Amino acid sequence: MKRTAVVTAGTGGIGLETALGLAAAGFSVTVVGRDTDRGARAVERINAQGPAQGARFLAADLASLDEVRTLADRIAADQAAAGAPLTVLVNNVGAMFAERQDLGGIEASFTVNHLSPYLLTELLLPTLTAGAPSRIVNVTSGAVALAKRTFDAVEPPGSYYGFHWYGRAKLANLTYTLDLAKRLDGTGVSVFAADPGGAATAMTDGTMTDPKIVSPALRLLWPLVRRKFERSTSGPASVAARPSIVAATDDALTGRTGIVIGAQAQPVSPFNAANDPRTVEAVRRLSEQYAPLVAV
Repeated sequence: MKRTAVVTAGTGGIGLETALGLAAAGFSVTVVGRDTDRGARAVERINAQGPAQGARFLAADLASLDEVRTLADRIAADQAAAGAPLTVLVNNVGAMFAERQDLGGIEASFTVNHLSPYLLTELLLPTLTAGAPSRIVNVTSGAVALAKRTFDAVEPPGSYYGFHWYGRAKLANLTYTLDLAKRLDGTGVSVFAADPGGAATAMTDGTMTDPKIVSPALRLLWPLVRRKFERSTSGPASVAARPSIVAATDDALTGRTGIVIGAQAQPVSPFNAANDPRTVEAVRRLSEQYAPLVAV
């Protein structure tokens, strides 16, 4: 059976390197992004490798849940028409914001880093199940360790600090990932989280340089933390993509699920807070409330 993969935010950085790795492994790869020019260049670069299956690009702004729904419908329809159910979904999309932004009444970081991949995954579960054995890979982050861990509402109270809000959204998505793995156990759909560790990307070279993205308590130490972070983000995106590629392709993971693949491309213990039953229930409630599977 033809193996197919979708990589969100796949037109550059870690996403593109992930797409390149999947294409090299024999997958027919679809990369998703906002910019058609970047998409065309990504497809050209992937196809220049001479993969067994040609790549394609689909345009979608993953900050818009309406566009996520349209994208899911397009992917499912295309896969059905081609007779090739989806076998790998890599939710690579992620963003951090120095200033609070509002997307349809929802704080942008929570939308992009959690609600968007949550909704795309849920809407594509039928085609992923049809393509079983199949895999879902959600890209996580070490920022979960500094996350604000309250999920009583879609956005926590208090002043906005981009790094902590980013970590909170990634924690929500990691919680969802581990919960989804339990829900899909026995279906043939395996679910993994992949932590790319440090990599030099537009986000680390831009937003991460602004000390206002962290709380005042951490801000005093931010120059030291930042220098340590810079040392860990000096590697190329191709190295940071390895955990996602391993999660999507490694035969040793066949039949396994609910595993976090760490920055060294090996299984690691998940962050404890992601398995807290109270967090699981709160994240599930917020996800269903703010990203309903049927648009209202």
